[in-house]
Amino acid sequence: MTRPSAKLHGATGELQYQSGFGNEYSTEALSGALPVGQNSPQRVAFGLYAEQINGTSFTAPRALNRRSWFYRIRPSVMHKPYRPASRNLIRSSPFHETPTSPNQLRWDPLPIPESPTDFVGGLITLAGNGICDNHSGVAIHVYAANRSMENRFFYDADGELLIVPQSGTLLLRTEFGHLLVKPGEICVIPRGVKFQVKLIDSEARGYVCENYGAMFRLPDLGPIGANGLANPRDFQSPCAAYEDIEGEFQVVAKFCGNLWESEYDHSPLDVVAWHGNLAPYKYDLLRFNCINSVTFDHPDPSIYTVVTSPSEIPGIANCDFVVFPPRWIVAEHTFRPPWFHRNFMSEFMGLVWGEYDAKAEGFLPGGASLHNCMSGHGPDAETYEKASAAQLQPQQLKDTLAFMFESRFVARPTEFALNSAQLQHEYYRCWQDLKKHFKAPAQ
Repeated sequence: MTRPSAKLHGATGELQYQSGFGNEYSTEALSGALPVGQNSPQRVAFGLYAEQINGTSFTAPRALNRRSWFYRIRPSVMHKPYRPASRNLIRSSPFHETPTSPNQLRWDPLPIPESPTDFVGGLITLAGNGICDNHSGVAIHVYAANRSMENRFFYDADGELLIVPQSGTLLLRTEFGHLLVKPGEICVIPRGVKFQVKLIDSEARGYVCENYGAMFRLPDLGPIGANGLANPRDFQSPCAAYEDIEGEFQVVAKFCGNLWESEYDHSPLDVVAWHGNLAPYKYDLLRFNCINSVTFDHPDPSIYTVVTSPSEIPGIANCDFVVFPPRWIVAEHTFRPPWFHRNFMSEFMGLVWGEYDAKAEGFLPGGASLHNCMSGHGPDAETYEKASAAQLQPQQLKDTLAFMFESRFVARPTEFALNSAQLQHEYYRCWQDLKKHFKAPAQ
């Protein structure tokens, strides 16, 4: 790729990354900017300011504690007062705009806006749960944009942002450095981190899970053992890169469910060096090492968990991010698509490309479905009949990439979601042609 910015220091040519999940990183865009042997010297090299950002409480256990030290040109306190800003179609807890029904819901992809719209302007909330200022639950958004953020930045104090591009590559310019994220990859921006989204293509669309709860982490592997699923070394965090620019800049903050905006007289991306274990990261979903059945039946879809946000109840997630990538299916004498089920957890699904193996029609890339707590769902009639009669040879699922945000709380749709032109009011019909096959034995 070409250099992202003519005034960007420390990021020439193709972007470089640091590998690992939750590692202790050290990176500097200017040699000698990182202090040695301490965090906050009396005078930092090059006249920089030392500033810590904490993603967890100070006294969180060492294994879970996340914090990093910035060495920046100006500290984060240098800005004018924030004032309320329009939320547009962004919503937050409590999600009580409209009654929540037990019906299965599905949406077509959102259209790309006709007027110039950047990432923040194109964010639309479809559903959510929990209480953001109590650090529980999630909000589920989609975005559709056709221009880059110019002299405008965003941070979310309510939760970390898991971004899933569906079309269009994004250049995420953050305080920690820069991430290039294309469809098929995900990225996570920690709570409170300022960033800017540049479009590499003319337009972009995708999904966002705003995680109010505990930070995403890798799931325990249990009987799987030491390896498998998402391998830690495949996660990538940015190297330090900064810009020293003065001018007129806007920072939009999401705080306690509302948007606020402030003017800065400098770019907030002025971190020359940093170290710590709190950082944005990206991950290529095609590197996910699927674990599946090689005999009969197939395991619970939780076996496809990439990252998880645990709750205070052991074994019950605030949110799981689950992926269904290309894979082999070999189970014998088994109905291979996902079974019919009703689930305690609420499931929001999206499709990045291809077809989802449980739905023969109607579930489009960029679209979404929501099956809430105890709402029956499963393969549509066409998929059921085809899979019930299929010759059970080893089958490779190709050209498919679906995912799921799974939460312990009911996902309450927004008023926009229930009234949008993209809502498929006839979704329920995909199950109405399921035939009665029952034959009682003769008496």
